Amino acid sequence: MNIIRIDPKTGHTTTIHLRSSFIALVVIFTLVLTFTIGLVLGGWDGRNGHWFESEGISPMLIADMKHQQDDVASTKQLAEEQLAALSVKMAEVQARVTRLDALGERLISVAKLRGGEFNFSHYPAVGGPVGEGSESAYQKPAYLQALEQLSHDVQYREQQFDVMETLLASRQLQNDVYLAGRPIKWGWMSSRFGRRNDPFTGRLAWHKGVDFAGKEGSDVISVGSGVVTWAGERYGYGLLVEVSHGKGLVTRYGHAKEILVELGDIVKKGHVIAKMGSTGRSTGPHVHFEVRKNGKALNPERYVNRRARS
Repeated sequence: MNIIRIDPKTGHTTTIHLRSSFIALVVIFTLVLTFTIGLVLGGWDGRNGHWFESEGISPMLIADMKHQQDDVASTKQLAEEQLAALSVKMAEVQARVTRLDALGERLISVAKLRGGEFNFSHYPAVGGPVGEGSESAYQKPAYLQALEQLSHDVQYREQQFDVMETLLASRQLQNDVYLAGRPIKWGWMSSRFGRRNDPFTGRLAWHKGVDFAGKEGSDVISVGSGVVTWAGERYGYGLLVEVSHGKGLVTRYGHAKEILVELGDIVKKGHVIAKMGSTGRSTGPHVHFEVRKNGKALNPERYVNRRARS
């Protein structure tokens, strides 16, 4: 058998001679290939469009694919349900953050903090150089970004409240140790600070405190928070209570009828520490009130007459 090939460019012809044995080999190869394909596809019924029951692997393959489809559908449904629940939870947390903002603004107003010192209505300023890997093309899903933002919001507000709590606690401590007011609830000033005639000798003497007269057994109160450093009898004072307020500042309350605190007790401003009496060197029920700074007696009237901090 001869095959004539014509070159389209030059027009030249080329004759290819095929032997009968080669042709027979090609025919046999084609028949074998066709038979093999028929075996593979023999399980398919072209008339009904189904696999023959006699074919073992095909039903298993179909069942496995069906099972995988069911798994994918179930996983998708579960993910959607979890995402919906997560959205509800995020909404609840966001509502709480909003209430925290309102509470923070209210505290700022009540505590009379300086404007701009705390701000719950704006996000904190952030910045910095580009971090390693930050230019990656990967973008987190929207719900993960929302979660991270919500986490940052809560953390920022926690820091704000922590600083505010520390500031208010410090301010409260300063207010507590700030000496102001009288050491009694009821009564009147019967003797001032400085030179006076001694009530027993009649001679001029230096009075190191002020006296407040009143009803015997009435309350004697601390004019500031501190620690009790003396609670008992002392020469000239009778029953005495001494309170240390820190930084060398001490107050004394003398001539008590009864002492209601013990050495080492912590007292608050306005705490009842004794009952008014006339023990020691005294002519009648009153409290002798002293203020000392590093051992030196100060005029208590400057503390008695000044206003308490708001």
